[in-house]
Amino acid sequence: MDRTDMMHVMYDKKGPAVAKRFAARGFEAVYCPTKEAALQTALSYIPADHVVSWGGSASIDDIGLRPYVLEHYAVIDRDRAKTPEERVELMRRALLCDTFLMGTNAAVEDGQLINIDGNGNRVAALSYGPKQVLVIVGMNKVCPTVESAMARARSTAAPININRFAGSDTPCYKTGMCAHCATTNSVCAQLLRTRVCRPAGRIKVILVGENLGY
Repeated sequence: MDRTDMMHVMYDKKGPAVAKRFAARGFEAVYCPTKEAALQTALSYIPADHVVSWGGSASIDDIGLRPYVLEHYAVIDRDRAKTPEERVELMRRALLCDTFLMGTNAAVEDGQLINIDGNGNRVAALSYGPKQVLVIVGMNKVCPTVESAMARARSTAAPININRFAGSDTPCYKTGMCAHCATTNSVCAQLLRTRVCRPAGRIKVILVGENLGY
């Protein structure tokens, strides 16, 4: 058995148990062993008449969810904006869409989500607004404790994410390491710990037995 196979075996053992812990906190949660299964599960949650939007996420691209939605659903897509002002308005409208898609910066084995944001639109949608939120979670993002999940969000996800913004002057853009900065363009302006889903079932967590996102 090679390393990849051993990783998948471990994920297949751990994933269902983590899903049960999310469910105990009010999330609708399921474990899918492959990206293909995760895509089909995600699509089963989205009615044909829903307006769909999303936050910045590599995971929804990794499983093919965003490309499918762009082709088959009515969407609010900030990337279609022609001006910065229009982009902001589309991000505001996304907070009242029917289904919001996102990944997560980290998850905790006991069934919690940890997310870190610059503008805050993604964590705002997770907290309140859209009728439902689908969260795609690669098992590589599942951490044993809240503390380790927060460390992952700051020290792994944020320094990679900042590279989407060319020319940033944040310490993590320059060094690749978190400096707990308070710069005005910090991608760590908002830190959200989602420990219970209210109302129950609004947030759907799809755990995927593969490495997704960053």
